[in-house]
Amino acid sequence: MLSIICLLLGASSFGQADSTGWKKTFDLNFNVTQNSYSDNWTGGEAGNVTWISAANGVFEKQVSPKLNSKTTVKLAFGQTHTQEQETKKWAKPVKSTDNIDVESVQRLTMNWIVDPYFAGRFESQFMDASEPTFKRFINPMLLTFSGGIAKKLWHRPEKDELISRLGLAVREHISRDIDSLAIRTTKTNTRTDGGLESVSDFNIIIDKDVAFTSKLSLFKALFNSKKDDLKGLPEADFWKAIDVNFENTVTASVSKYIQVQLYTQLLYDKEVDLGGRFKETLSLGLTYKLL
Repeated sequence: MLSIICLLLGASSFGQADSTGWKKTFDLNFNVTQNSYSDNWTGGEAGNVTWISAANGVFEKQVSPKLNSKTTVKLAFGQTHTQEQETKKWAKPVKSTDNIDVESVQRLTMNWIVDPYFAGRFESQFMDASEPTFKRFINPMLLTFSGGIAKKLWHRPEKDELISRLGLAVREHISRDIDSLAIRTTKTNTRTDGGLESVSDFNIIIDKDVAFTSKLSLFKALFNSKKDDLKGLPEADFWKAIDVNFENTVTASVSKYIQVQLYTQLLYDKEVDLGGRFKETLSLGLTYKLL
């Protein structure tokens, strides 16, 4: 774990000896929704409290005429507390949002038609609650290393940008699976695959208080370290299907410290589920800009 963090931090801090000239944004968000009912309330309603805390940051610098460094950080965690209908007692909270996503892209700006790049991305969650009696932290983990060519297709300084990347990528899936629930031990399983990766990042300022960001990631595996273990099984070729991760965020500032945000994510990974998975979060809450 330490080596993963050091690798990502090393990539993102390349050339940071001079701290000037960085374009830095880092926002903290906190949203909460609450309702409750008295013990004699009729109708079967139950109270609940849902809270979400998030941090989003972008750090970019033209380190030299031939190197652009950009690191994006997305962190989020939230829980829902629900009141039991009959007793009105509050049950243990369940996780509603959980995300760790850190990506660093180093792009060589050589004034060619396309820019060579290399990138590292770390994806995980703060708490794996798939087994309620044995929670595991920072599990599972997905580490992606990629390199190839990038092209800035559209750009308006300080406002809008569309950058697409195409390259080769190697992914390492690391999971601490439960070995024994009785004695609370785990075993680490790893799986490596590699293939073609396409990533497109789109940012646009619609209005001075409204912004839209979108990220489309596609991955086509050409090899899988576990393919021999899958021979003869119905899912033997599932790893060959294209993985899709499509994220969209609309952010509107109501005032200096109040913000409305709509986030949607469409995931497709045939090894996880045969159908696509969709997530939508609409939040209104406090926002504080650290940078």
